[in-house]
Amino acid sequence: MDTRKTPTIPLPKDWHRHVRSAILHVISLAQFATVYTRSWAVDSMNGRVRLKAERDRLLQELALEREAGRIKDARMARMAALRRPHYLPTERMAILELRAARGWSLEQTGRVFLLTAATIASWMKRVDEEGSDALVQMRVPVNRFPGFVRYVVQQLKVLCPAMGKKKMAEILARAGLHLGTTTVGRMLKEKPAPRPETTRECEAVGRVVTSKYANHVWLVDLTVVPTGRGLWCSWFPFALPQQWPFCHWVAVVMDHSSRRAMGVGIFADRPSCRDVCAFLGRAVRRTGAVPKYIVCDRDSIFDCDAFRRWVRRKGIQPPRYGAVRKHGSIALVERLILTMKQTLGLLPIIPLRRDSIRRELGAVFDWYNECRPHMTLGGKTPNEVYDNRYPANRRPRLEPRKRWPRGSPCARPRTLVAGQPGDRFQVRVQIRTGRRHLPVVSLHRAA
Repeated sequence: MDTRKTPTIPLPKDWHRHVRSAILHVISLAQFATVYTRSWAVDSMNGRVRLKAERDRLLQELALEREAGRIKDARMARMAALRRPHYLPTERMAILELRAARGWSLEQTGRVFLLTAATIASWMKRVDEEGSDALVQMRVPVNRFPGFVRYVVQQLKVLCPAMGKKKMAEILARAGLHLGTTTVGRMLKEKPAPRPETTRECEAVGRVVTSKYANHVWLVDLTVVPTGRGLWCSWFPFALPQQWPFCHWVAVVMDHSSRRAMGVGIFADRPSCRDVCAFLGRAVRRTGAVPKYIVCDRDSIFDCDAFRRWVRRKGIQPPRYGAVRKHGSIALVERLILTMKQTLGLLPIIPLRRDSIRRELGAVFDWYNECRPHMTLGGKTPNEVYDNRYPANRRPRLEPRKRWPRGSPCARPRTLVAGQPGDRFQVRVQIRTGRRHLPVVSLHRAA
């Protein structure tokens, strides 16, 4: 008979005072271990292993979102029903639309939105009321344009929430409907977007380099794209390592004249000067053009003898460095990186697998170059400027107002009317390469 006792681990003194902080540390360590363990699975040659890792990750994300929703609902449920904030008329219509789409009963709808079944039933009885005081209303503000035009603008905002009023006006102009920026803002009934700052010219040490034609000046910069919701961690040193699988290092190069993204590189860790030179060399071979200048920041990757020797071998002028402590020195490529991150932020989860993030970035930059208009380019896309193509916003436009004089000017850019004033049309939002965050808007005359 074995009489040995199981060894015990003594607890530290006053351990009960640090239980809550210990829980946070344990959760952070568990997340660290989970991400590190899944990293080998996403690069596995076995497709079932990759699918299993992706399934586990999606299930974890769903559980976290449900927990966040439960916490917010619990806070609202503790308030008395009469003291809870009321839903807006447009929000009531959205709730009824979701109920119809999900096939919920009155009790199920009320349970989800913290309402009573009688409240939902009263909304259904009064859903067809008209007037500004109607209990349930569509997202259609009053304006001089026909109602279907305003509805198209509102629906476009719902389908593409990342678009601002200026970008929406430029995209509709390319599709044939010319609306002013203030008109779009009035239709959306939102606060006006802040006026974008004028982009400064690239500043260099010694003198300013001004782009005069395509492939004259290239801008290059590096950034970090976290694979999760961030790099914060509760344990020392309060941040996850800036390397894969916790983030992707991304290098971006763009043409200053056309604002066209010329290439993107993905790295598992902070790239070296050799890696960046190889990436720029691939961009040069793929485009078949060598820039005269390259503008970058004072990072040690670019401010070194190895990078200067590579630039000299390619026949490029010595690299131009942005002014120190001035955020506008390489503002264009920084704005491109911000657009890239905002677009990737519309994804439910940033891909962990490097091949997947490479495909996502390729789709984002293809859409950026071909479909996204730029204010500084007069509503043209980078590919239209780079390839010297006729811009889509200069083609004849649609005119939905029946009494509009044909010779009267429209919102900029000024174009002629195609067909007769008063034409009705339909808006079509196509999803580029199956990605809902990359919309392509077109207008077609209604039969």
